[in-house]
Amino acid sequence: MLRHFAHIHLLVGWFPALIFGITIIGLAALILAQCSKSQRKKLRLALLVAILSGAFGLLAAWLVSDVFMLFEVSLGWMVIFAVAAGFTAMGFVVTTLITHHGWKRFLASAMAVMVILATALRIDMIYGEFTTIGSIFSVSAYPRLHHNDVQPASMNVKEWRNLAQEGKLPAYPKRGKVFSANINNTRSHFEARPADIYLPPAALSEKPPALPVFVMLAGQPGSPDRLFTAAGIESMMNAYAEKHHGLAPIVVSPDQNGASNHNSLCVDSPVYGNAETYLTQDVPTWITSHLPVAESSDMWAVGGFSQGGTCSTQLGARHPDIYGNMLPADGEIGPSQGSRESMIKNYFHGNEQAFREQEPIYAIEQHAPSKQTLFAGSGGKDSVSISNMTAIGQAAKRAGMDVKLVVSQGNGHDWHAVNACWEPALDWLGERMGLGDMGKPISNYPNISEIALE
Repeated sequence: MLRHFAHIHLLVGWFPALIFGITIIGLAALILAQCSKSQRKKLRLALLVAILSGAFGLLAAWLVSDVFMLFEVSLGWMVIFAVAAGFTAMGFVVTTLITHHGWKRFLASAMAVMVILATALRIDMIYGEFTTIGSIFSVSAYPRLHHNDVQPASMNVKEWRNLAQEGKLPAYPKRGKVFSANINNTRSHFEARPADIYLPPAALSEKPPALPVFVMLAGQPGSPDRLFTAAGIESMMNAYAEKHHGLAPIVVSPDQNGASNHNSLCVDSPVYGNAETYLTQDVPTWITSHLPVAESSDMWAVGGFSQGGTCSTQLGARHPDIYGNMLPADGEIGPSQGSRESMIKNYFHGNEQAFREQEPIYAIEQHAPSKQTLFAGSGGKDSVSISNMTAIGQAAKRAGMDVKLVVSQGNGHDWHAVNACWEPALDWLGERMGLGDMGKPISNYPNISEIALE
């Protein structure tokens, strides 16, 4: 039954409007029901408790977010205020529930549930994390990829563009499609969840060209589905393909963690298995065997958000022969799971040098000079990520890489920032991969600003 509701959108449309509408109307009804002279004392008490609850919620959320940093990044003031608003409403309905009987108590009980739903939905809308009901329960919205869904490459990208100019392109669909698939773990034996794959229109023709590949990683907690649903990859790529004769990168989102509550650090370790081998051997082998892709490293990119962004700078820097381009968004300065000491002990058998080799800046320096490219993005309200990406970008520039650093103004450590940063990244890298010219300079993208490196 859940699959019937999997496509209901949580960020836009009728469902969030219904939740917020019911909540507002229900709270208004509770207030109006207590406006009579005999009820005003109870109303004043409920409002006082609401104010005190809101103040407590504001303080608690701020302490958790910005003082104790329990989530390692700031939640952002929009989330803190959303939590405070939820505490305010909950204080009001709980007090009403305690001080009244009959239908008012029943309505207050219902409103307690609605306030929780509305607060959670508002926080989700700020982060853009869960976009559908199905994404909450990791129910894939995508069909399985079958052998006959895609044909081997028949030409390169330049030949496809030449045919486009001559009006002789083979037939291809108007829009690309997203599929799911199990990627063999022959070498790593890493227990991964199914990957998601976006195939652009050109890849779905009977004579597809050898296309670039973006290997993109979700954050942690997260899943391959999350990257597609939350970052809007499908719509972004389809919009790009529409302007470039069906050409766009093939996007593969493999599972780098094995489960939402795991953090593999994208390394081979005794904790969660051989994630690095999976991402640098099994995944590339499967891609080249099953999809119409170019095999040159300058046509391959690895990217991701948050923990996935950290992984992309680790993997890209350590394996330039596979991934010639890196697309991190809001990544860390290095692997992050507890203290440095605990990571070295648990993930690296106590070998500090092995841990150091996974730190992006060190790996970049060890592989310099490099002809790779780095397009890093951060949310404007995520000062830690901006600092991280700037430090990695400076190291990359010193190593000889072509580097672009952008900030998505008005966004924080969230998928909205990812979507805003990856749109110019797609145009920028697409031009370098021969898919087509950039339509406009990076400075002309909405709410995007560049960081100049020394």
